[in-house]
Amino acid sequence: MTSALMPTYARQPIGFVRGEGVWLYDTEGRRYLDTTAGIAVCGLGHANPVIAEAIADQARTLVHTSNLYQVPLQEKLGEALRAVSGMDLCFFGNSGAEANEAAIKLARLFGHRKNIAEPAIIVMENSFHGRTLATLSATGNAKIQAGFGPLVQGFVRVPHDDIAAIEKAAAENPNIVAILVEPIQGESGVRMPKNGFRYLDDLRAICDRHDWLLMLDEIQTGNGRTGKYFAYQHSHSLPDVVTTAKGLGNGFPIGACLVRAKARDLFGPGMHGTTYGGTPLGSRVALTTIAELQKGPIANAARMGERISHAFRKNLGDLGVTVEGAGLMIGVVLPKPCTELIARAREDGVLLIVSAENRIRLLPPLIINEEEADLLVEKISALVRTFLSEGASA
Repeated sequence: MTSALMPTYARQPIGFVRGEGVWLYDTEGRRYLDTTAGIAVCGLGHANPVIAEAIADQARTLVHTSNLYQVPLQEKLGEALRAVSGMDLCFFGNSGAEANEAAIKLARLFGHRKNIAEPAIIVMENSFHGRTLATLSATGNAKIQAGFGPLVQGFVRVPHDDIAAIEKAAAENPNIVAILVEPIQGESGVRMPKNGFRYLDDLRAICDRHDWLLMLDEIQTGNGRTGKYFAYQHSHSLPDVVTTAKGLGNGFPIGACLVRAKARDLFGPGMHGTTYGGTPLGSRVALTTIAELQKGPIANAARMGERISHAFRKNLGDLGVTVEGAGLMIGVVLPKPCTELIARAREDGVLLIVSAENRIRLLPPLIINEEEADLLVEKISALVRTFLSEGASA
């Protein structure tokens, strides 16, 4: 019998039926160390009992009413995000792509209010912002754009981590109104700016000088992933717009677009909306997630991230392997393509993501302990060393 699913994913030949912390169990009962956390989603681990109880309790109470009415739990969630972010106001959707769509609309509205008829947003090469038509157009990946033209106009693409290129674009295009950027590029393999998070301070200064919005895509870097609640908190600057999703609901779909300063008062009634955004159920789950993250997992992400990164540098540095990232968003960069490591690791009971052909992207749950972190390093180091030695002998 053929599958009833559209073939939009090249799925691996494995399915999971149960999770516990950093572990997943397949249909045959075999256990796997999960270094992906559902692509940076399950920061509190799989089947977290506190999150499970919040979902069950709220589902028995009230799931959905719509945004035609006040949603008290949504108000509380907005206050919680305001407290951890330093931002002012929130809009809730269901995904990171929706959060970025809101940011793009805000930038265009900002431009129109400055009497710019065709506002443009600076975006980066190798970026990823989503797969809706607008966010796909903002994304710096021609491969995933192929076949979906004509793309949405209004994006000016520059090399990532290149301040001079941004200044050149500013001089050439008077319609620019914003910069949209990931503090650490995720989908392209955990790419850090050469000056780390000082890059964000440089971008803030440029935006202030040109009266642009600084819009940060923290879909992947937010919610404790880098060892701070948001990655920009490693810098000295605040954005005007920040988007987040993934780890915000620990697996429950919810996204948010947060604003302050020049972006604070752009949206009014009827200018944006969603049916499911910020439901009582989604808000309860995200509220619980935020509270649990602040009880230790964020600080643990900083400690375990340093432990893991240091160990990889020590174990594999002699092979030309480098390590990038912050907290538990780690890129292990090999000197040659290594996508075949995904299958090898799976056979060894480890789940891996490989991005940009030669970058192992590690995004384990933020609750990983020292023993599990050391096991992760041990298993992956052994796989990489064997893989690279095979190439050397060929």
